[in-house]
Amino acid sequence: MGYCGWEIQKNNYLKMTHKLSPIINPEELIKLQQESTVLIDARAGLNAEENYKKEHLKDARYVDLNKDLATVGTEPAKGGRHPLPSFEKFSQVLSKIGITPTSHVVVYDDKNGSNAAARFWWMLRAAGHEKVQVLNGGIQAAIKIGFPVSSETEHFEETEKYPIQEWKLLLADIEEVERARNNSKNIVIDVRDKNRFDGLTEPLDLIAGHIPGAINVPFIENLNEDGFYHSREALNKKYNEVLGDLKSEDIIVHCGSGVTACHTLLAMDYAGIPIPKLYVGSWSEWSRNGREMALKENK
Repeated sequence: MGYCGWEIQKNNYLKMTHKLSPIINPEELIKLQQESTVLIDARAGLNAEENYKKEHLKDARYVDLNKDLATVGTEPAKGGRHPLPSFEKFSQVLSKIGITPTSHVVVYDDKNGSNAAARFWWMLRAAGHEKVQVLNGGIQAAIKIGFPVSSETEHFEETEKYPIQEWKLLLADIEEVERARNNSKNIVIDVRDKNRFDGLTEPLDLIAGHIPGAINVPFIENLNEDGFYHSREALNKKYNEVLGDLKSEDIIVHCGSGVTACHTLLAMDYAGIPIPKLYVGSWSEWSRNGREMALKENK
């Protein structure tokens, strides 16, 4: 996209700045402390819940990636390693942690959104919840500026059933990815790091490689050297150069299992770019279904 095209996109974004930013800085969170904000700890990985119990931001409630934000089965070939939960299950999770349709939710993890915070953000937005933000810099940044921490059990009331009838953000399934990957009118973006995309290493799935036709835009490029998101303007320019004039419904974003892809969807939303389609199954599903794969030895 040329300079004029980017200026149009930028101006369109600036018209949207009255909306709540999907990213909140630690200093802003400090100011919200006394307000009725629902703070969510979405750290994932080994010992995540134990780490939460040892120390978390005061008043934060814990969500588990595998138990609350996915329905993890025994067959990743069907939906990948982290398929979305049913509407009923996610509704129960939201009610259990005290979130209502009017709640102002702030979610954090310890990987600046790439762990599970951005996934929770995407799911809430997809459920129709607009007032949700991800903490820039994660738990470390909040602690660094003096946000209080706690090891106490947090007490809060469950709420009535949260109404969810559909995912309101765009999704793509494996068949749509198959059609899109060789179509010049589509872009399939893989946000995993370059070594995984190139098939040099694969720490989580059975086969190393990528979906043929996909391009690699690592999610880590959304962050600066200090681990915070680049500015809206920088991200807007970056992704408009990648996406050109394609519409959001022509763009599919994926990763290994549909978690870190949400980091890039968050970055795009922050930049004022309409949120593209998420392929939840991602490489974990694609690589287990006998589909064509770009592997290291094929290069």
